[in-house]
Amino acid sequence: MQGRVGAASRSSFRTIVRLTLLPVAGLAIFLGWSALRPPVPAQPLPTVASTTLRATAIAPPPRVIAPPSRGSIVIIIDDVGFEGQPLDRVMSIDPHINFSILPNGNRTRDFARRLNARGFEILCHLPMEPLGNASPGANAILTSMPDEEIARTVRENVASVPYARGVNNHMGSRATADRRVMESVIASLPKGMYFVDSRTGSSSVAADVAREMHVRSAARHVFLDDDRSVVAIRRQLAELAATAASRGLAIGIGHPHASTIEVLADEIPRLRESGFRFVRASQAVN
Repeated sequence: MQGRVGAASRSSFRTIVRLTLLPVAGLAIFLGWSALRPPVPAQPLPTVASTTLRATAIAPPPRVIAPPSRGSIVIIIDDVGFEGQPLDRVMSIDPHINFSILPNGNRTRDFARRLNARGFEILCHLPMEPLGNASPGANAILTSMPDEEIARTVRENVASVPYARGVNNHMGSRATADRRVMESVIASLPKGMYFVDSRTGSSSVAADVAREMHVRSAARHVFLDDDRSVVAIRRQLAELAATAASRGLAIGIGHPHASTIEVLADEIPRLRESGFRFVRASQAVN
């Protein structure tokens, strides 16, 4: 009986020892595994700069709202084609300025090539007979000419201005008032060429005849620089803008004078910012 009690006691003691060693062995295994595992690099705390960068990256771009269109403006610079004219200065103002080149200028072909290479629209500034004694220049259209001579003269002048897409009259207050003359002029234009009536006289029938003959046409609204003072040109440009705002489209004609260039360089960017569009003459004819 005593032997069985002693054996039972020894068995219980061994059980207690085993139970005690289990957590110790588990702890030893965990510590050994932790020592063998490669260390995990510490993650840096986010800085103000990195937080700002993330916020900037996900922020939506600001909306750019263009001003509503207030009207379209056509600017035609007449009498181009002579030595000493500031062609580069005018070209730098706006890519949609139109240049009307006189066929009898001493730099006509050179200027036409340069303007075409830069993508500008070119017109032939057709010399025509005025009222009074002013000379329109060589090879002008005169009311005394028969139809055949008018046709030949028109073709010669247009051919002298490479890349021209349209025609407008130089002087011509007498010729543009003569329906027979204008019918001969319009009939002689190459197919697809348009006509802008410079309206150098109040009796002009040029635009009406062109429309009757199904040639795209338009008429000038404002002369910019009959008075070459800066103050007067600014006033005329403001009138042109007001006309564009009320009618949707307005055509202004000026010349490569220093004062005209100064005003256009100052005012065209402001007019664009306020919602006016500057367009080519071919977009204004119908």
